Amino acid sequence: MMNQPRLKEFYQKDIVGRLKKEFNFKNVHQVPRLTKIVINIGLGEAKENIKVLDIAAAELAAITGQKPVICRAKRSISNFKLREGMPIGLKVTLRSVMMYEFLDRLINIAIPRIRDFRGIDPGSFDGNGNFNLGIFEQYIFPEINVEKSDKVRGMNITITTTAEKDEYARALLDFLGMPFRKRNRKIVK
Repeated sequence: MMNQPRLKEFYQKDIVGRLKKEFNFKNVHQVPRLTKIVINIGLGEAKENIKVLDIAAAELAAITGQKPVICRAKRSISNFKLREGMPIGLKVTLRSVMMYEFLDRLINIAIPRIRDFRGIDPGSFDGNGNFNLGIFEQYIFPEINVEKSDKVRGMNITITTTAEKDEYARALLDFLGMPFRKRNRKIVK
């Protein structure tokens, strides 16, 4: 039997009670929880050089521990020299154990390695309790070997929760350890 992820155990033992108390939830099922994490990499240069797709797929697989799915163009766009069916990106959807393991590594290992880091923008919620995080380079993950990588690639990480409001989702991610930037409140006289 596989051990339960450290972050999931922390969520069940500590965070559920804190969220229930803070927002006066009457039922444990009202407490927001993580449902999935989707990691996307856009590869516009893959239409000229198909090897870029293989290198990026290997890096994304190393970061997430799961094989990425190739995203293809849905329609042709002549201005971008894009034809329907061309590979233009990669994505991985993480759930359950893999999701908690990835989030733990993201919060505790990868984000602290970002240069000139001042905190994550707390305004990146979508209004439905989901959070989007853009990362400019994949080198913040220790699984990536800089010598074997061909170039810097960014990625978009979407954290999907069951929260009904952004306020609940932010509290959940805050308790999980997401280093949000502190907002400066203006004092009106």
